[in-house]
Amino acid sequence: MDATLPPTDDEDRLLAAFAKAPWEGLGRRALGDARAVPTMLSEAEQKLYYWLAAFWCEGAGEIVDLGCFAGGSTARLAEGHRAAGLGSGIHAFDRFTADEKVKSSILYKQGVEPFDGEDILPLAQSLLAPWAPAITYHRGEIDGMTWDGGPIEMLVMDASKAAGTMDAMSAAFMPHLVPGRSLLVQQDYLHWSQPWVPAQMERMAGCFRPIAHAPRDTLVFLCTAPVTSDILEAGRTADASDEALLSDLEAARERFREWGLADRLQETIDGLRANPGKRRAFQFRRPG
Repeated sequence: MDATLPPTDDEDRLLAAFAKAPWEGLGRRALGDARAVPTMLSEAEQKLYYWLAAFWCEGAGEIVDLGCFAGGSTARLAEGHRAAGLGSGIHAFDRFTADEKVKSSILYKQGVEPFDGEDILPLAQSLLAPWAPAITYHRGEIDGMTWDGGPIEMLVMDASKAAGTMDAMSAAFMPHLVPGRSLLVQQDYLHWSQPWVPAQMERMAGCFRPIAHAPRDTLVFLCTAPVTSDILEAGRTADASDEALLSDLEAARERFREWGLADRLQETIDGLRANPGKRRAFQFRRPG
């Protein structure tokens, strides 16, 4: 498939280019060394991340990966970044910890040798060594961090496991997106246990236009207007009532019906109704 893109000021042509999902035509070999890095991304999402860095990004800002775990998403972004020859940086944010259950269920199953302790920063640095010059690590609770690294060309949000965490990350990073150029990748948009993600995107619909979906859960948005303090305040979800969030989710369900995503968003609606008042993903239990 054609991997080139039209000028970003022509949104209709831009949408048409993304609608062809050119990343789907990539072979797995395009991912190069990134294939060896454990990840929870689906194959479609892996190809999307690579393609966005390789064919969308121009080095007009930094690439920020919020919630990189052991480096799976960062590796796919970094391989695309390397293929494009970009001079910008990639910033990997995470607590960089994993308990024994997570290590066994994710890391060991994907070829990582068993190791002691919960610290996975050395592991991530080792796995991401092929792209080391481009990557800066930011360790800690992301919802307590700030950003002073200038414009962000692509912001990947995969740490929105609680409504308050998402609100804090949005406030810290979204104001640095460049209208008409920057992409926001919502990794958990369609995850049934994180209703605050689609709810917030509905509240900020005036600043973001959806342009792509990659199964399982990822939606990509083009930033179309500055994310101001007023927008951020209107987009907050941590203190929103269930009724308000359900209204946002129902609006999202109808907006994405033509994308074939209405059933997925109905799962999110059902999940919130079955878990009233919950604002952390780990608190959710599947209905029925």
